[in-house]
Amino acid sequence: MTDEVASIVFSSERGGVDRLLRRMGWRRHNTTPLHSLTTTTITITITTRRTSTTAHLLILLNPLSPSPPHLPTTMSTLSPTSRAAPDSPSFSTPPPPPPPPRPRWPGAKPIPLAVSLAIGIIFRFAVPKPSHLSNQAWQLLAIFLTTVAGLILGPLPVGAWAFVCLTISVLSRTLTFAAAFAAFTNEVIWLIVVSFFFSRGFVKTGLGDRIALYFVKLLGKSTLGLAYGLALCELLICPAVPSTTARAGGIFLPIIKSLAFSADSRPKDASAKKLGAYLIQSQIQSANNSSAIFLTAAAQNLLCVKLAESLGVKIANPWVSWLKASSLPAFISLLATPFVLFKLFPPEIKETPDAPVMATQKLEQMGPIKRNEWAMVGTMLITVALWISGQALGIASVVAAMLGLSTLLLLGVLDWDDCLSEKSAWDTLAWFAVLVGMAGQLTTLGVVTWISDGVAKLLKSFSLGWPAAFGILQAAYFFIHYLFASQTAHVGALYSAFLAMHLAAKVPGLLAALALAYNTNLFGALTHYSSGQAAVYYGGGYVKLPDVFRLGILMALVNIEKNIQLEHNFR
Repeated sequence: MTDEVASIVFSSERGGVDRLLRRMGWRRHNTTPLHSLTTTTITITITTRRTSTTAHLLILLNPLSPSPPHLPTTMSTLSPTSRAAPDSPSFSTPPPPPPPPRPRWPGAKPIPLAVSLAIGIIFRFAVPKPSHLSNQAWQLLAIFLTTVAGLILGPLPVGAWAFVCLTISVLSRTLTFAAAFAAFTNEVIWLIVVSFFFSRGFVKTGLGDRIALYFVKLLGKSTLGLAYGLALCELLICPAVPSTTARAGGIFLPIIKSLAFSADSRPKDASAKKLGAYLIQSQIQSANNSSAIFLTAAAQNLLCVKLAESLGVKIANPWVSWLKASSLPAFISLLATPFVLFKLFPPEIKETPDAPVMATQKLEQMGPIKRNEWAMVGTMLITVALWISGQALGIASVVAAMLGLSTLLLLGVLDWDDCLSEKSAWDTLAWFAVLVGMAGQLTTLGVVTWISDGVAKLLKSFSLGWPAAFGILQAAYFFIHYLFASQTAHVGALYSAFLAMHLAAKVPGLLAALALAYNTNLFGALTHYSSGQAAVYYGGGYVKLPDVFRLGILMALVNIEKNIQLEHNFR
């Protein structure tokens, strides 16, 4: 449309003005009553694709029309049919269009990239290397620090950045290709991947929605009620399902996703904070407390007991002794966690009084459970049964999960395209395997031992009593987990060494053994890579990395009261 005055001659045909001006694409604001005048000035707004201009338009009325029709309020788009006389009022010149935005650089973000690389380079060349550590070990520690810094600052997506750092480790000959990729065959990592496929099955069949609606129906009057309901559910099933990863990916993540979707809370979106982000954080922190309550609630618990016995710390009737020592502090932490997070990381949706009624209506609309839902239920029951009895039957947890996935594929509940399209699973495989591999090599090359020995010498130089030594060693054992991507690997590398330090500092053996074991569960949510379940929940896409690290450290401080209470019980 041009920036000119248009002269329009109205037809006396009934409705002709309306049809003409609808084609013109002009919007009338204030119109002088036409009555029997032959001309009048009408203030209109001409709307083009780029700008909106207000102008005075001279309308020439056909004198054959005794009573000019009223002009329509809104019209569509077309150019004017003729030009105005030279002395007609002219349109105001529209402002020039804004320059198009500069295309965004599609590669790595320059500043986060520079900072992440600088951290590793400065550590490698500016920090003196201990004499008993090899150049390879020191260089790998520098690369690991760069990797973790990049995961926090985000110069690239998590999987892409992990792959870049893995490439650096191979290119610099810090690791061989086989050593760098060794963790890609790790059973825990593949259990995580298969758990994501179970999550897809819950969503595809609608079973996740159905279970979520039952939760909403029973506990859905508030977001806090939902969080406590999920925490209680995990507390009830965790003694029989010792795989924290399987509980997270196969049971709770699908339910949380369905609850979040029903509230229009989407992953990797601003709406994530409506509901999904809070429920994810509440569940992962609550799961750590649940795993610490029962001996059989996590695989690493049994490993801790075996290692303690090898150092002479005998635990009579382990299952009962564990529960007696953990029950009070763990239950307090479990009850406090959803409420504390509700204050630290509040959801946007807090009260849902109409949710139970809505859930009941939707359940009625869904009708009875369908064939694929029954197939999903049956497959998961078999898989969970194998997780419970797998040790006696000689079937590993990952093999049970593979059997479950194969069953879903054979029954047509899932197809291979469903698995291929589950990007979170493959992304988690990439970055988690890289971190597990690097952490394992740090242990092999003696870096972790060097750190723990330094802590022991420091404590000895201060001649501390056993309560003070207990607190410092527990804190060191806890926060050194930033270097680990697996709870089981942490236990294997450090549990015996730290227990020996405790015993040397005259800390009661049972207290030291159980406190270290409890902390092994609690640091499972310290970072997004600190445990299998942390990787599963982070892969859900609801919580940003800065929030993961911030809440991880805050909740770690909250959970310190558990070991303080435990220490008082043994004094």
